[in-house]
Amino acid sequence: TRPRTWPVQLEGSDVDGSGLCLRRDAPLCPDWSADVGCSLLRLGLLGKIKRMMMVLLFVYVSIPFIIKLFPSIQAKLVFLNFVRVPYFIDLKRPLDQGLNHTHNLYLEPEAGLKIGVWHTVPAQMWRDAQDKDGNWYRSTFSSAHPVILYLHGNAGTRGGDHRVQLYKVLSSLGYHVVTFDYRGWGDSDGSPSERGMTSDALFIYDWLRQRMEKTLPLYIWGYLCETHTRPETHTHTLKHTHTP
Repeated sequence: TRPRTWPVQLEGSDVDGSGLCLRRDAPLCPDWSADVGCSLLRLGLLGKIKRMMMVLLFVYVSIPFIIKLFPSIQAKLVFLNFVRVPYFIDLKRPLDQGLNHTHNLYLEPEAGLKIGVWHTVPAQMWRDAQDKDGNWYRSTFSSAHPVILYLHGNAGTRGGDHRVQLYKVLSSLGYHVVTFDYRGWGDSDGSPSERGMTSDALFIYDWLRQRMEKTLPLYIWGYLCETHTRPETHTHTLKHTHTP
């Protein structure tokens, strides 16, 4: 059977003499069906939005509990030691970063724990520094050039591009630049912690003082995270200076 149609008046139509024409291409469709369809569509969209909001709320509420249950996640979010830019840098080869008068070495602040260190001599020594070993670099601390101990902040390594540019500038001004990666950063062993960062910085400070001329100043450039250790834990006082 054909679907029912509504008669529609068309101008200039005189099919049955009454000016009306039956449109056979317009099936019967009550007006309320369109409203119901729109309402169902709106309800479906609102339902999806509500479910999405519930998921976001659940994630937001769960984050503090996850961090509390897994302290290692909190440490990574605070210290950002997993960030390495550039990522594929070989920290054993500072020459790849344009530092042709820099020596890479590893020191042990604790038994079985090694941290990576770079020693950049003053730019005036770059010719003499070619193909020299660690003994030659250590002997240069007895020169008249002052030393800067650079403590980089969280995120990245001692080989970060902006840090390398700073080493070059300081070296051109006649300074030795000694920098290192705290435990858990770069190619250094261990896991990051506030106490570990402080211990590593103090160890490098003492290591330098033992090799420098006593009359030469040792400048500290950088900053350390605030620690919650007791005052008697360390006997040194480091002056904090903000740096990138």
